[in-house]
Amino acid sequence: MGANISSSVVQREEGGSPLKPRLDDIPESCAALVLAMLDPPEICKLARVNRSFHAASSADFIWESKLPSNYKFIVEKVLRDAMLLSLQRKQLYARLCRPNPFDGGTKEIWIDKNTGGVCLSISSEALTITGIDDRRYWTRISTEKSRYPRVAYLQQIWWFEVDGELEFRFPAGTYSLFFRLQLGKSSKKLGRRVCNSEHIHGWEIKPVRFRLTSSDGQRGESQCYLENPGNWVLYKVGDFVVENPNALMNIRFSLTQIDCTHTKGGLCVDAAFVYPTTLGGFLCLGDSRFLASLIFYHKKMLKEA
Repeated sequence: MGANISSSVVQREEGGSPLKPRLDDIPESCAALVLAMLDPPEICKLARVNRSFHAASSADFIWESKLPSNYKFIVEKVLRDAMLLSLQRKQLYARLCRPNPFDGGTKEIWIDKNTGGVCLSISSEALTITGIDDRRYWTRISTEKSRYPRVAYLQQIWWFEVDGELEFRFPAGTYSLFFRLQLGKSSKKLGRRVCNSEHIHGWEIKPVRFRLTSSDGQRGESQCYLENPGNWVLYKVGDFVVENPNALMNIRFSLTQIDCTHTKGGLCVDAAFVYPTTLGGFLCLGDSRFLASLIFYHKKMLKEA
């Protein structure tokens, strides 16, 4: 990689003074060392500076360091497409930034394009929902603003329980798990998005409970009232810490409201999400704009894939 300054003769101006070094004189190998210390968006910006930076920006050793430590596990065991390892590391990074479905399309994995952090989503079809097969209680409906094409819609039930499980080899770090829920059923009327609140009831009486446990003994629990009808909201379940990146970790999580003194209904369940906690901090309760832009980007990537 990279040509060094080829001539040992110092070029001079007409007056005899040496020419000042130019940015184009930086060897490609030096440019690559500079780029290796930057984040992916900064690398892509500097790649437009000149030919040396452009060529250096594709160096494998740069992008190898930006990929998550478990990228081979993701490619070989999760996506089951070992051919991806033959790509240049910059191309592989770009590919993993797209939403990559697995488990029959019921789950997706991608890496954050700015940090390389591993993110996952688990659709409602991959969750265990009490009464889901009884159409008196639940139905599957299509919606535009959800992460997945179909969501689970609760009309009315006494015992509300949603359970999920994920086994994965995470890079070391701290992660946050969320449920994405919406009170009411959205539809379009005269080109405008409207919310049908017909079935919304029971959520103001008792809070819902969120629980998380891991195979290494970590536990988390929280509770809150569901609110903000007509808007998708991320509800945080809890955090977990990964210390051993070489070990599979099993995560179990749940969402319940099992007080049978009253019914509850009018709720859409889209998916569960796992984010690095540093990224999950932006996904605060009710911050729908950030997630909406994220979902738009993912759907765009799916169309281009």
